[in-house]
Amino acid sequence: MLRIAVPNKGMLAETAAEMLAEAGYAGRRDPKTLHVIDSENDVEFFFLRPRDIATYVASGALDVGITGRDLLLDVAQPAREIEQLGFGGSTFRFAGPPGRFEKLEDLTGVRVASAYPGLVGAFLRENGVDAELVQLDGAVESAVRLGVADAVADVVSTGTTLRQAGLEIFGPVILESEAVLISRPGDADGTETLLRRLRGVMVARRYVLLDYDLPTELVDQAVALAPGRESATISPLRDPEWVAVRVMIPRRGVNQVMDALYALGARAILVTAIDAARL
Repeated sequence: MLRIAVPNKGMLAETAAEMLAEAGYAGRRDPKTLHVIDSENDVEFFFLRPRDIATYVASGALDVGITGRDLLLDVAQPAREIEQLGFGGSTFRFAGPPGRFEKLEDLTGVRVASAYPGLVGAFLRENGVDAELVQLDGAVESAVRLGVADAVADVVSTGTTLRQAGLEIFGPVILESEAVLISRPGDADGTETLLRRLRGVMVARRYVLLDYDLPTELVDQAVALAPGRESATISPLRDPEWVAVRVMIPRRGVNQVMDALYALGARAILVTAIDAARL
């Protein structure tokens, strides 16, 4: 039975649960439940703090887990990333008082506050910068104002929170993070099936099926507008001068493709969501 670690709370928890449900796995009905057995799919779920998941997986106590790349690198455990899951994206940057820091080397000998000391410390060492790390669990942006640190290293989205705290971003990007599937050393039975299912969910979220009818003479032009992932399926209609076309295309921009096909001469243009896929 494959043992899977899932975030029990935080920004990754809800989307991870939705993704597993779309992949056909049983979820938990009570948010307080920490353990679920899905006997139909021969898997066992353990709902854990996201920060602890890499430790459990690396130890071999659990086989695979969903966590953030930032958390995996921060705890420096020998679990390995095996798939990017396409959600929970975040960017880590340095920030400090306006005008005080310009480049990474300016952090030498100063205090840097972060909730990810392992990740930030490794980045600084790799770049030859010797700084004092101050570990905080939250509200890192307040560390400079309160005199706990001289600079911070934190997750940045728009930068608004940092600016409101009187800080400006400087230096290189520390890490581009997102939710990832991690595995213990060595592959456990059932991991490949889980991977195929999760990849199918990601494909289903990114693509749609597009169907339309078209005069036969316009097929080449239409397929050039929407070639599909592999190749278009073209079927004859009762009217020998018309055909039905089906393709799988990216969800993004689908309305522009429909407009272009209609202008070309296609009719009965339909878009269908994909619930699951295997490619």
